Amino acid sequence: MIHPAKAKIVEVGPRDGLQNEKGVVSTEIKIDLINRLADAGVRVIEATSFVSPKWVPQMGDNSAVMAGITRHPAAVYPVLTPNLQGFDSAVQAGATEVAIFGAASESFSRKNINCSISESLKRFESVVSAASALEIKVRGYVSCVVGCPYEGAIDPNKAADVAKTLFEMGCYEVSLGDTIGVGNPATISRMIEACAKRVPVQKLAGHYHDTYGMAIANIYASLQMGMATFDSSIAGLGGCPYAKGASGNVATEDVVYLLQGLGIETGIDLAKLAVVGDWISSAINRPNGAKAGRALCTRNE
Repeated sequence: MIHPAKAKIVEVGPRDGLQNEKGVVSTEIKIDLINRLADAGVRVIEATSFVSPKWVPQMGDNSAVMAGITRHPAAVYPVLTPNLQGFDSAVQAGATEVAIFGAASESFSRKNINCSISESLKRFESVVSAASALEIKVRGYVSCVVGCPYEGAIDPNKAADVAKTLFEMGCYEVSLGDTIGVGNPATISRMIEACAKRVPVQKLAGHYHDTYGMAIANIYASLQMGMATFDSSIAGLGGCPYAKGASGNVATEDVVYLLQGLGIETGIDLAKLAVVGDWISSAINRPNGAKAGRALCTRNE
């Protein structure tokens, strides 16, 4: 089986991982986490989100986080910007890459961002246009690509339609999110196949939650489809608040362990990464969700 020689990891722990934590995570811990991840070799770190603090209070310190991090010369620190107001704030805070967030499910779009899919895509046009004028890269997300907590299974062509629109709008990469973690290698492969007919597979990324323990299997299936970019979260932080029993994003440590085992280059130091996962789990007082991370840290004790 031929796999990509290299893979890109997009670390989403500081944003997607922490945004639903019930207790307030201090700005200092967020900054420290981002810096430690960069030191372990992670080169794309989603730092924060410029959404209204009313909706996501955990990300209310977005500008302070951006001001406080030590920017590694080889790393990029994208931020989520759902609208033009958020984009303007992100630019003022020094963001050089932003992300916009659509959905393949009509019901999820209305519940999550309070508008239809078409309305959300229309809203993003102004963000992409403003970003283009400032030569700021834009990444697109599509959530609920295989399943939705309200609608159940999602037609792969729905995901493909949204991915195509985001790509044609100007997103340099489109991340396909199994937001509630119901995907398996068969449904994920069908979804990627549909999307790759509209968007080059090299421009697609996988964002898999591990609710049913299928995320690593889904990444392996995606590699076989030619995908080489994956979103993951240190220590498996995060989880969709709409999904029953959601255990969080796939752990970065587990993804790197898989890729290294397959001989796929990531540029990440797994031993250092495991220490970061162990540290952040202790810092916010929650179990370490990374199996490889736990095993490596236990072995070194």
